[in-house]
Amino acid sequence: MKFSGKNVLVTGSSRGIGAEIAKTLAGFGLKVWVNYRSGVAEADSVKEAIEVAGGTAAVIGFDVSDEAAFSDAIKTIIDSDGELSYLVNNAGITNDKLALRMKTDDFMSVINANLTSTFIGCREFFKAARKKKFGSVVNIASIIGETGNAGQTNYAASKGGAIAMTKSFALEAATSGIRFNSLTPGFISTEMTEVLSDDIKTSINAKIPMNRMGAASEVAEATAFLLSDYSSYITGETLKVNGGMNMA
Repeated sequence: MKFSGKNVLVTGSSRGIGAEIAKTLAGFGLKVWVNYRSGVAEADSVKEAIEVAGGTAAVIGFDVSDEAAFSDAIKTIIDSDGELSYLVNNAGITNDKLALRMKTDDFMSVINANLTSTFIGCREFFKAARKKKFGSVVNIASIIGETGNAGQTNYAASKGGAIAMTKSFALEAATSGIRFNSLTPGFISTEMTEVLSDDIKTSINAKIPMNRMGAASEVAEATAFLLSDYSSYITGETLKVNGGMNMA
């Protein structure tokens, strides 16, 4: 994989898919800024794993839904490294309830954590990157943002909004040499899915044409491709990493 920039900020990268993205990008030679909101020990562990493997990383803690904190973090990175070349908006939460039982606060908590934070990150990155006329952003959305899901009205809205918003940013930033793309994972094997019973896992796999859940590494490698020079003529697109679900 070829990269013209030198560093990347991965939000929500202290564990799960975000941690795998951070490690993969470090393996391709980028300095990775590992973001966490509350799990500093986990973030330090990701940093240590990257360094043991020969990569370079730094840990930066902030709440992605805090506008001032996100802006300050980007300034901190640029002050340290002289630039911020890439951004992966990965941080997010769920707060599942059936729509009839979902309070407005339940809805907005997920919108703010998942969608508003992605907007803030994209906007602040765009401001900084247009000075250099170079940069690439990948927004980690979800298959749920494309298909919807019972009990996840808030999550579906946040991820569907991220997909649409990515296209708008791509249109506005194209002449500045900055690319925005989104990626929609399907069912991915993580700590959250490991606790599911074998019967539930079998039921899930039966809905996937490839008959298995994806690996976090497969999401990470697809993210690397969208950030890299290998996708230099791709912007405003959504890459589906879902084993064949929702092919339309």
